Amino acid sequence: MELSARNQLKGKITSVEKGAVMANIKIEISEPNTVTAVITKESAEKLGLTEGDDVTAIIKSTEVIIGK
Repeated sequence: MELSARNQLKGKITSVEKGAVMANIKIEISEPNTVTAVITKESAEKLGLTEGDDVTAIIKSTEVIIGK
């Protein structure tokens, strides 16, 4: 699938925690960096996300804030 979003981070799912409505998906990008995506439980189930899956975290934002 091709997307216009340029911020795409390939990684592997290390944890799937499903709640009543939302699911936390932890993705290891390159050790030891991890991105946590909070998505709906329905979306996690539709995609069939499980630990060990190879996925791409796609970040689309209108602004980026940097703090130091």
